[in-house]
Amino acid sequence: MTLPPTRWELAGEENRGYGVHFADSVARGVDVDGEARFVDAMAARGSRILDIGSGMGRVSAALLARGHEVVATEPDPDLRAQSRATYPDLPVLPHQALALDPDEVGTFDLVTVVGNVMIFLGEGTERRVLERVRDLLHPSGRAVLGFHLTAVKAGSRTYPAHEFVADAESAGLRVVHRFGSYELHEPVDDYAVWVLTRA
Repeated sequence: MTLPPTRWELAGEENRGYGVHFADSVARGVDVDGEARFVDAMAARGSRILDIGSGMGRVSAALLARGHEVVATEPDPDLRAQSRATYPDLPVLPHQALALDPDEVGTFDLVTVVGNVMIFLGEGTERRVLERVRDLLHPSGRAVLGFHLTAVKAGSRTYPAHEFVADAESAGLRVVHRFGSYELHEPVDDYAVWVLTRA
């Protein structure tokens, strides 16, 4: 199957500082575990968690350290290399979301799509990606998605809340919660953290 290029791929060198920035933050002891704490609070010990667009590995590594079974997947080879260098014990698949086959990887208690992955997807693939997230969820599973609602970096798109909700519902998902941060602030206009389940 030929997959459309993601907006991240098309942006090329414009986004190369992302992995280095977070690796430097980790090395300096900066707290980069906000998303992982949020997901961990939702998960029973030893939950099976999929991290789509795992980047340089910080969320997956934190969840692995908290005792979960984690499958990380990141299509960008530079970010995978950064992940191996920073978290050598974390295996990372080279797949983008649409290349993940539930028959091969199974289903998950939690699926995370954080770090602005949703606004860097290939053009017109948002609903297909959300359908894939649905298919990757265990029937009682939940998905956590977090992204800026307005374009923030080279190549990213504006993805208004009402459009995302319509896409999620069309994909067979239901919005359970919307927050303004991973610390459970009330909704805001420029950023959203969503908890979804199968409809």
